Order: sequence, then C-alpha cells, then structure tokens
Amino acid sequence: MYIPYGRQTIDEKDIQAVVEVLRSDYLTTGPKVEEFEKRVADYVGAKYAVAVNSGTAALHIACLAAGIKAGDEVITSPITFAASANCVLYCGGTPVFADIDEDTYNISPNEIERKVTEHTKAIIPVHYTGLPCDMDAIMDIAEKHDLLVIEDGAHALGASYKGRKVGSMADMTCFSFHPVKPITTGEGGMVVTNSEELYKRLILFRSHGITRDRSMMTEQQGDWYYQQLELGYNYRITDISCALGLSQMDKLDGFLERRRQIAKRYNDAFNDVDDIKIPAQADDCESGWHLYMIQVKRDCRKKIFDGLRKSGIGVNVHYIPVYKHPYYQRNGYANECCKNGETFYERAISLPIFPLLTDEQQDYVICQVLRLVKKSML
Repeated sequence: MYIPYGRQTIDEKDIQAVVEVLRSDYLTTGPKVEEFEKRVADYVGAKYAVAVNSGTAALHIACLAAGIKAGDEVITSPITFAASANCVLYCGGTPVFADIDEDTYNISPNEIERKVTEHTKAIIPVHYTGLPCDMDAIMDIAEKHDLLVIEDGAHALGASYKGRKVGSMADMTCFSFHPVKPITTGEGGMVVTNSEELYKRLILFRSHGITRDRSMMTEQQGDWYYQQLELGYNYRITDISCALGLSQMDKLDGFLERRRQIAKRYNDAFNDVDDIKIPAQADDCESGWHLYMIQVKRDCRKKIFDGLRKSGIGVNVHYIPVYKHPYYQRNGYANECCKNGETFYERAISLPIFPLLTDEQQDYVICQVLRLVKKSML
C-alpha cells in the first residue's frame, strides 16, 4: 500500500467530458476555454478570467500586466513554491521575502510593511495550504503605499475570507489546476480580476502579445488584420483541459467538504499530542485544505519523515524557503533570513490529504505518525 500526500480525483464524467471535446471541432483554444473562465470567475465573484496552461504562467502574465520591470521590488512569502518569486524575476524585478506568521504560516502583514521601500511595486501574498492570508491588512498596506496585490491562490480555490471567496478581493488572483490542486485540468492555471484594463493586458500576454481587438489596435485594414502590441507568450490552454476543468468544477464543493472532514480527523487525533503542532485556523476564514501540515521537533523530523516513507506514506515537506535554493543563493540572497519561515521548514511534514483518501487509509497514517513521534522521543 502506498498513500501519496495528494492526488487527482477523476471520475467517468470527467473522462466523458474530455472524450466529447476530442470528438468535436476544437482541441486547442475554443468555446470550452471561455466557458471555463466564466465558470470560475462566477464562482469566486470576479468579473474577468484568463485561463492559461499553468499556474506559473498565470503568475507570470499577472506580473507582466502589473507592469513589473527592472528596478521594481515585489514582496512575497519565502514559504511557497519557487514560482511565486520566479514570476517577478521573469519580468526583471526583484523578489523581496517577508517572514511568515508562526501560527498560520502565511505571510505576516507586519513583515510586509517592514519590507516596503520606494521601489516596491506589488505584493504577492500566498494563501498557503489553502488558508487565506489576512487580506484586509494586506489591502490596507497596498492602498497606503499605492501597490498592486496579486494573490497566489494556487492552494485556495474555494477558500473564503470573511465570507468572500479568494479571487474577489485583490487586483489579480492566480489559481493552479495541477493534479494535486483543488481541481485539475491536467496542467493549467487562471488569473481572475475585476479590472477591464488588467484583463485586456492579460489576454495579450497569454497569446504572443497579439490582438484582433479593434479598440486596442493602432489601425484597421480588414477582418483578417491583427497586431502584436506586446512581447507575449504562448501560454494558451486547450479545450481538452478546460472541458476537464468544467467537469471538475461540478465537484469542487464536494472536494472541499471532504478535505475539511479529513483535516478535522487529523486535528482530533493530534490535538492533545505535545510533540505535534497542528495548523492554526482563523475564525473568519474557511481553508481549502490543499495541504495538511504538522510540525514535529526539529531534531526528530528526518527520522519521522523517513519512517513514514518506509511505511508507504508519501509525506512531503512544503516548502524549502525559496531563497535557500542554490539559484537564489548565487544571486543575492545568501544572507537572507526569515526566522519564522526557517523554523517552520525545519519542523514541517505534509500529511496525505485528498478527496479519495479513505478513513481506513487516514487511520493508518494517524497510527504511523503517533508511533513514530512516540518512538522518536525515546
């Protein structure tokens, strides 16, 4: 038996949705793309959406639409996948890492404020594990300093903050549809926004910087005519992927409910164990529970991690602080230190959480965690 930390949930309706597109006139960009965009935008409460071929592409075009360029600084979390910072580098900007809150593991608004300079252009808060950041505080900082906010909601489709869905609050929000995420399109991503101006720029950057929109072109010669206005990319997504995404959206609320049930069972099992720290949850937030993170004693983490892997449990660690990667170390971040982020990283283990995880499998995970934690204390 092998239990991964996460996996996709695909049923026959998903398969049939893809088959129908394979038999249709469109395989790449077609009607399913726009239908999927509208479905997600309506769900999260945004006016516009632009689907792309990965969550990383979503972050990249969001930074491009925001006008990030050389000399600009963008503040983000160190506890995230590298794409949250790489997207700034792609545009020539400089990622600036603000430490996390030691309880929620999300970026700290106080640390964001401390890192703002005259060169700061934007903030990329990461809704880590699916728990929304303190968006009121972050939006206040952005308004105070005239900054754009680009939410990294890769973990958080369906999560809510004070009754508002992630995707309805910031200038732009980026989602990922990788197989382990809340829903999947295989690979894929999306940017949602309430700004028509940003939307038009996102559309441009998705497809080579080319448009047929007459309101954007400098001249018009005929219906065949198009213009390249920016240096864009081929980040288009297929109708095949979006058909799968539409089918997955039908099940999203059920997926989220099952993730919350699994998280509660973990919380109940570990809440009174002195040597296990369970994740904190804010009263005014509803997490998407993309990840379930525990913390154990630093000196025992590797022993417990290796023991769980040997027991057939595919635990992981999310994430190595971005600035600790060799690329970042070679390029100006060798002396970077976010104390809370590093402490968390040294103690963190990601346990299996995905909708198809059975109670029996979870009971086995719980049993092995408790056994190995107890054994590590001897």
